[in-house]
Amino acid sequence: MLKEACELGFDSCVVVHDGPLPVAEISALRGRLISEDSVKAVFARTRNVPSGIDLVMIEARDAAFNRGVLSLRGKAILRGISRAPPKSFDHVCARLAAQHQIAIDLDLYPLLHERGGPRQGVFRRYEDLIQLYRRFKFPLTISSDARSILDQRSVREISSLCSLFGMHAWEVAQALATPGEIAERKGPVEVIQ
Repeated sequence: MLKEACELGFDSCVVVHDGPLPVAEISALRGRLISEDSVKAVFARTRNVPSGIDLVMIEARDAAFNRGVLSLRGKAILRGISRAPPKSFDHVCARLAAQHQIAIDLDLYPLLHERGGPRQGVFRRYEDLIQLYRRFKFPLTISSDARSILDQRSVREISSLCSLFGMHAWEVAQALATPGEIAERKGPVEVIQ
C-alpha cells in the first residue's frame, strides 16, 4: 500500500498497525487510533501511547465528548466526524480545535462507498466543516481510511472529490501536509486535565 501511495503522488502516509513498517520510497508515520466512549478513557489511553507513535487519532462522538477531547494537547487528530451524531462539531468545538491545534479529519471513505441519502449527508457535514475551518483556522487533515490498494486514490482524485464540498486545491494540499507537520511537533502527546 505504501508503494501504491507513492505512485499515486503522496510523499507520506499514516500507518495504523503495530507490526514493522516495510521499507518504501515514502515516509510512513505511525498512528494510533483511540475509540473510547468517555473522555476519561481517552485520556487514560493517550497516557499509555508508546514513544514510537507519531500521531494519535481519536474517534469523534457527541458534542460534549468532542469538546472534552479537544482540550487534549499534542499530536492529536479528531476523526470520524461523518459518523458522529449531527451537530457534534460546532463553533465551540472549532474554536477549541484552533486553540489547542488539534486537527480535524475529513475521511473520504464514506464519500466513496456510501450511496444516496447517507452520502449526501456526509457532503453537507463536510461543507459545514469547511465553513468552520475557514472561520476558525484549525488544522485539517484528509484521510482515505484505505484498507487495500483498491481504496486508495491519487492526490488529483482527492482534490477533485474535495472540490465537491467546496475545498480549494491549495486547502487540499495544506490538509494533506498536516499529518507530517503534526508529527514534527516536539514532545509526546500531553494530557491536560
